[in-house]
Amino acid sequence: MAGSTTGTIFKVMTWGESHGTALGAVIDGCPAGLSLSEEDIQKYLDRRKPGQNSLSTPRKESDCVEILSGVFEGKTTGTPISLMIRNTSQKSSDYSEIASYYRPGHADYTFDAKYGFRDYRGGGRSSGRETAGRVAAGAVAAKILSQLGVQICAYTESLGPVSIDYDKFDDKLITQTPTCMPDLDASEKAVVYLNECRANKDSSGGVIGCRVTGLPAGIGETVFDKLDASLAKAMVSIGAVKAFEMGDGLWASRAKGSENNDAFLITDGTVSKKTNHCGGTLGGMSDGDTLFFKTYVKPTPSIFQEQETINKDGENITIQIKGRHDPVIVPRAVVVVECMTALTVLDLMMINMSSKMSSLEEFYNIK
Repeated sequence: MAGSTTGTIFKVMTWGESHGTALGAVIDGCPAGLSLSEEDIQKYLDRRKPGQNSLSTPRKESDCVEILSGVFEGKTTGTPISLMIRNTSQKSSDYSEIASYYRPGHADYTFDAKYGFRDYRGGGRSSGRETAGRVAAGAVAAKILSQLGVQICAYTESLGPVSIDYDKFDDKLITQTPTCMPDLDASEKAVVYLNECRANKDSSGGVIGCRVTGLPAGIGETVFDKLDASLAKAMVSIGAVKAFEMGDGLWASRAKGSENNDAFLITDGTVSKKTNHCGGTLGGMSDGDTLFFKTYVKPTPSIFQEQETINKDGENITIQIKGRHDPVIVPRAVVVVECMTALTVLDLMMINMSSKMSSLEEFYNIK
């Protein structure tokens, strides 16, 4: 299988399946000397793991990470870091029936079309559980960025018809509400809506917002590896994501130039902007302002209503899915967005170190 690796300098490969023995990630390109423990990674995995509240699948996984290599006496050595998360609560029998047919909204049909074979246990490699490896690697990237003064904050902006009020934004609530909404009133309304979906054997989609602060100007390349293009690829690579919007996004296509352009100012001797319609990027590079984008997530495709599909014999059939499934993907995907952002931004910051002769001369102490 191609396509399991991302990054140019800070390179990450994820591995494993939903119902295999374990899954995880290998990081190649992490600098030596970073203080790193399993606890640093675990706090991110704890935000993603299943079975934490009524809005997530009842599958219980501790998602305990093990660092197998690349760390000695509490510091990274500069060699590949191998991270493993064991699967401990598989119920593969829940999925034996689907071996013969294709679930609507899943990758069952496309896997068979591509490989002529698929791991039908929970979706195998295409399962949302694959993101555990991304989160483990992203936690390492986020720690490096934090030491560089870059902070990432992802959160649920909306679930179905319920959206947050930005005037009530409280980032502490992101990890305290079951919805990961930074607005308590909106979160309570969203829970009511999601319970209605569950009662109707249905599911919901939603939107994840993300802000990056402390990012200097000039990060990102000007052609194929633009910061916004790289973020778009990273976000849409997350299984359930169907759209990406930078800054004003869709609204910008309806605006006039006089409405959409961000005026530059000098404030206290530094460059700033009067507005941030662009979302913090210009020409594919960060402009020093807050990076802001939205990621749009589809409803959980595993619903318990009867659905029409076909089996492997080419016959039209009606099915009713069984098993353990989230009524909504969004809250557990918030930390995935955060970690994929960290991986993308850090890699581009590392690439940026070679953009000027002065940077090379300073690094190698050339007088």
